[in-house]
Amino acid sequence: MLLHVPNVLSADELAHFRARLATAAWADGRATAGYQSAQAKHNLQLPESDPVARELGGRVLDALGRHPLFFSAALPRKIYPPLFNCYRGGQSFGFHVDNAVRYDRGGARPEPVRTDVSSTLFLSGPDEYDGGELVIQDTYGTQRVKLPAGDLVLYPGTSLHEVTPVTRGERIASFFWTQSLVRDAGQRRELFELDRGIQALTAAAPGHAGLVQLTGVYHNLLRRWAEA
Repeated sequence: MLLHVPNVLSADELAHFRARLATAAWADGRATAGYQSAQAKHNLQLPESDPVARELGGRVLDALGRHPLFFSAALPRKIYPPLFNCYRGGQSFGFHVDNAVRYDRGGARPEPVRTDVSSTLFLSGPDEYDGGELVIQDTYGTQRVKLPAGDLVLYPGTSLHEVTPVTRGERIASFFWTQSLVRDAGQRRELFELDRGIQALTAAAPGHAGLVQLTGVYHNLLRRWAEA
């Protein structure tokens, strides 16, 4: 499932992010890539230990916690601390698949995070750069994604994807991975569609007798499939 999640960041939040990142200490993005990915990765990235990355990463997590659409689609159990990258001057990231497991080293010991769901939060508007499309290939076909600043796209971590060369301006984004309560992408999609249907019925016919039954089905499926 590929999903556009709008308005993750407000205009004020986005302005703060852009001001903080305007003077960021960008480094070679290949430093955090595996061997195969490093062959295709040509961009800039904030080191994970950078104070700006830590501050803004915390703000991304706060924003996600307020966004019910993200929660419904990802069913997060763990979220890898958000990272930040920049593409400019023809930089790109060729086709690759994300590592299956990332290790969060922010605590006392490294904590594994299975990368069930990949997410990109756009911090530059589409009119600010040429190129830079996120191209995602999966069972739903090939999608080219270039969203408004403050919007997010999420998609299965198993997907083959690339960022095309940025030939004008700068493409700045946050990216991260989520370990879902539900490992299987098909099961997550079914739960998401059922949840959206329940929400639509709640709005259209509040108090409808079928809502209790449908909500029960949702939670019983989640209970069956979740890894808590």
